[in-house]
Amino acid sequence: MAEIIQAEPLSATAFAPFGDVLEAAGSPDRIINEGLCRRFHDRARLDFGSGRAGLSIFDAVPRALPHDFTLVERHPEGSQAFLPLGGRPFLVVVAPDHDGRPGRPRAFLTAPGQGVNYLRGTWHGVLTPLHAPGLFAVLDRIGEGSNLEEFRYPVPWRVIA
Repeated sequence: MAEIIQAEPLSATAFAPFGDVLEAAGSPDRIINEGLCRRFHDRARLDFGSGRAGLSIFDAVPRALPHDFTLVERHPEGSQAFLPLGGRPFLVVVAPDHDGRPGRPRAFLTAPGQGVNYLRGTWHGVLTPLHAPGLFAVLDRIGEGSNLEEFRYPVPWRVIA
């Protein structure tokens, strides 16, 4: 039997221990391009350790709620940012670290146009779009050495809306 997690709306305050909410919200920091562009400046705590920043495109298969999972992962050498190219909501699963292992997960539902940046070492679920196409721009570490740790919970978790 799966343990139940109630998905929460994604907010900067609730998500802060795990990373950054990426969105054009609030007042812009700067007006640029002859007044035709609002810049929401420096919105993510990017960290690539000894590597460099790389920009990739991911194409993930959409899922639906309720969503069952056992697998979470983390990247000890760098942060990882996900920006949906279609502007559609997606599911974000994170878990606090408890002595090198993930604790009880939390789930968030993004609003249209929101992305996330996971801090270095944050346990998180795999990319889970809720609508097609599942295209995302992903900014993460490119470099030598392993930057992936995976963990499987012994009992599935079920995320509900």
